[in-house]
Amino acid sequence: MAGCERTAVTGDMRSGNMIFEPILEDGVFRFDCSTDDRNAAFPSVSFVNPVDRETPISSDHRVPSYVPTFECVLGQQIVKIEFPYGTSFYGTGEVSGQLERTGKRVFSWNTDAWGYGAGTTSLYQSHPWVLAVLPDGGAVGVLADTTRRCEIDLRKEFNVKFIAQLSYPIITFGPFASPTDVLISFSRAIGTVFMPPKWSLGYHQCRWSYASDARVREIARTFREKNIPCDVIWMDIDYMDGFRCFTFDKEQFPDPKCLVDNLHQNGFKAIWMLDPGIKFEKGYFVYDSGSEKDIWIQTADGKPFVGEVWPGPCVFPDFTQSKARSWWANLVRDFTANGVDGIWNDMNEPAIFKTVTKTMPENNIHRGDDELGGCQIHSHYHNVYGMLMARSTYEGMKLADQNRRPFVLTRAGFAGSQRYAATWTGDNLSTWEHLDMSISMVLQLGLSGQPLSGPDIGGFAGNATPKLFGRWMGVGSLFPFCRGHSEADTNNHEPWSFGEECEEVCRLALKRRYRLLPHIYTLFYVSHTKGIPVATPILFADPEDPKLRTREDSFMLGPLLICASTQRDQELDDTQPRLPKGIWLSFDFEDSHPDLPALYLKGGSIIPVGPPYQHVGEANLTDDLCLLVALDEHGKAEGVLFEDAGDGYEYTKGGYLLTTYVAKLQSSVVTVSVSKTDGLWERPNRRLQVKLLLGTGAMLEAWGTDGETMQIMLPSENEVSNMVLASEKQHKSRMECAKIIPDVDNVPGHKGVELSRTPIVLQSGDWVLKVVPWIGGRIISMEHDPSGTQWLHSRVEISGYEEYSGTEYRSAGCTEEYSVIERDLEQSGEIESLKLEGDIGGGLVLQREISFSKDDPKVFRIESGIVARKVGAGSGGYSRLVCLRVHPTFSLLHPTESYVEFTSIDGSKHEIWPESGEQYFEGDLLPNGEWMLVDKCLRLALVNRFNKNEVFKCLVHWGAGTVNLELWSEQRPVSNQSPLQIAHEYEVISI
Repeated sequence: MAGCERTAVTGDMRSGNMIFEPILEDGVFRFDCSTDDRNAAFPSVSFVNPVDRETPISSDHRVPSYVPTFECVLGQQIVKIEFPYGTSFYGTGEVSGQLERTGKRVFSWNTDAWGYGAGTTSLYQSHPWVLAVLPDGGAVGVLADTTRRCEIDLRKEFNVKFIAQLSYPIITFGPFASPTDVLISFSRAIGTVFMPPKWSLGYHQCRWSYASDARVREIARTFREKNIPCDVIWMDIDYMDGFRCFTFDKEQFPDPKCLVDNLHQNGFKAIWMLDPGIKFEKGYFVYDSGSEKDIWIQTADGKPFVGEVWPGPCVFPDFTQSKARSWWANLVRDFTANGVDGIWNDMNEPAIFKTVTKTMPENNIHRGDDELGGCQIHSHYHNVYGMLMARSTYEGMKLADQNRRPFVLTRAGFAGSQRYAATWTGDNLSTWEHLDMSISMVLQLGLSGQPLSGPDIGGFAGNATPKLFGRWMGVGSLFPFCRGHSEADTNNHEPWSFGEECEEVCRLALKRRYRLLPHIYTLFYVSHTKGIPVATPILFADPEDPKLRTREDSFMLGPLLICASTQRDQELDDTQPRLPKGIWLSFDFEDSHPDLPALYLKGGSIIPVGPPYQHVGEANLTDDLCLLVALDEHGKAEGVLFEDAGDGYEYTKGGYLLTTYVAKLQSSVVTVSVSKTDGLWERPNRRLQVKLLLGTGAMLEAWGTDGETMQIMLPSENEVSNMVLASEKQHKSRMECAKIIPDVDNVPGHKGVELSRTPIVLQSGDWVLKVVPWIGGRIISMEHDPSGTQWLHSRVEISGYEEYSGTEYRSAGCTEEYSVIERDLEQSGEIESLKLEGDIGGGLVLQREISFSKDDPKVFRIESGIVARKVGAGSGGYSRLVCLRVHPTFSLLHPTESYVEFTSIDGSKHEIWPESGEQYFEGDLLPNGEWMLVDKCLRLALVNRFNKNEVFKCLVHWGAGTVNLELWSEQRPVSNQSPLQIAHEYEVISI
């Protein structure tokens, strides 16, 4: 064993430097707290070959540059690693918010996180991984190889901290010369992305739901009629018979095979959803066969666990058992006989309805295979449940047809899921904030080993405006995975649904993607074989440049740089992107538009492009090929093109052509030739077009035959300058003549109509609040900056912090439009304040003032009141009977470890846990002026103090991952002289 154990043991507490041994390859080290901890660690689920983690190598005699320290306290293993000043952090898997992660804390616990925000700390996937980019541009990767809930704390600059149940190893990769080198090494541990079928890199159209096969055919037909590229139509859960997996609604989808045949004839593939929840119903063939094989997850007393999801009461396959995975795979194999081209695994966190945790009990039993960890409770396997389901689905599709590559999309995942499935960034919102976040979220997943991802373009929840949808399609069309998706009861979100201006932008954006597909497909081959992400942050162009490390408006596809505008009030032409050092040459396909990203090619690069097909099936190997060439300062360039059948596995047997093209400038002549080929395929007989980029869109063009040497004579410097100037004028004219998408807020429709309006942000002291005056004046986000916790996060039109004017739920006050009466940035001892007022009818207004104290920045205060503004004399000057009901819906980061604590007026002490249900407290049992929401995992509490003379009743109500801490005034009429008022404040404290 390598390394030196220096462990201090004090009672139940141990601490010290972790011991280490080299594994896998040079520069990779495994760290454990002790030899006993190494022996006690569970098998790796993330490693593609778990034995690699357990097998020391003798070839590496180096000592690691960074040695973690540890503390073991009360069953928790706390690991810390300190990096040099100037280190930047990335990765941490599927996370929202900023790209550079310093200052953030997240929890790897797969969670159904509908409508998440920038501060949400647990999303659908778990990747306990940090990529540290060092000041000199080198990098180190750190993996906490545990399937359990894991806290990743990056709040202290240049320090990484993991907290999870012991014992688990830490694996470090590097330091290596670049972030790319780290990710290549990381992929050798956890595996690379599956090689996607080429059609899956086209555009996908989805909705919850296209309710009938007639509607599906209509959508497909409209794409072709409007000449908008698309390859895939998706069927959400409503195609099923009563939400029963592996069935079809006999009325709405009477002949799925006929539907798919029709789609195939028109160049479309069909993807269908499968959830893990199997309806608890005797006589349903899936339930009966699963029960016969005894493959359901069990409760602590050994009975099949039954939880409610879409079909009602459901049982859940235990994918930790090989017999359950085989059973599911065989069902998938049979299901694909209906013409299924791909499968979508949703709800596989697993999500459960009507429970505060939003998932199944953590003490449920999985009778897992020994190589996964054996028989364990659900908290051990929770984070890998979705990954194991995706693996079973992938294996089932391979069983169905060995000559086709499976395509699986999974919502939940873990480090290593990329071996089986693509992913998307979950149930996002139709807001500019979510458009902006989508770039960093896709990049973080790529930096965490999952390169095949993308958001729901346009936003899943709420109604996108034309401007938002068009801008999102412009960016989203260049993400690795490209799908539009929207939820039920929203307006239609197909590319033609927002007017002709937006439709044209979507058409241009998707034609651009299809022209770039040869390049994107090549990048996926490189990612599949080497582990390099398909999309990378702009910092990869120059990891030493600190100014690039926080850039979130740009990303790279290999040497191709995409500069986007994700801000509502900023057109692309208004921005002058800061480019990395070196030569970057702009170009377009004569498709420039203010709502489309700008494209730049790095000097020294060659990328292949093709014609603008309507779908991948139209492509032919004998079609003309085009190379875009950007010379570097030495007059050289190089690039590769991977070609194969686009599906199947012949490429693993040499059935492909990998071409390296080079260009060299010598004596005013640029020579383009093939320098290297690999694979058994012969070169297709096709024409080759070379476009030599000169800058600002100008280019020289030449035609020849692919495989033969071509030469391009450079014009004089004066002629080149004139070409560049003419190109600039053409670009400017094209931008000025473009049909601009109208920027409107109010789109006719159903729920979420106002999601794209911009909330008011209040930021002062320890707090950042977001307020939406236009629907109930609600607070939709309460983020505590020092702890990095978001105590409240909601959708715009419901939940969050609301106030009512009656005892009934959602009475007047929570939906009306409020007016901003006053907003002070600094006045009268307040750092910042906001006064709102909403008319609630009957001559009454509900007033609210939110303020931050200069004297105590840890606290923010809310003063609310129901005031009689126009109560007539005929009523004696008194209003109807009203009650001021303060109704905040707080988010529970750790539902099973959270409770409400207070001391009553009579001195009695109370702890209210989720299983206690809804409870009222009044009279002497009323909290004595304060109560708190405690999170034991975070060791934090949100304290709510109030004037007990104004509060007559307190209510605690536990929901799905939420809790309401309500304050009620007395119920009575009000007059001009006798308003109802409640003043209260919030503060976060350590416990």
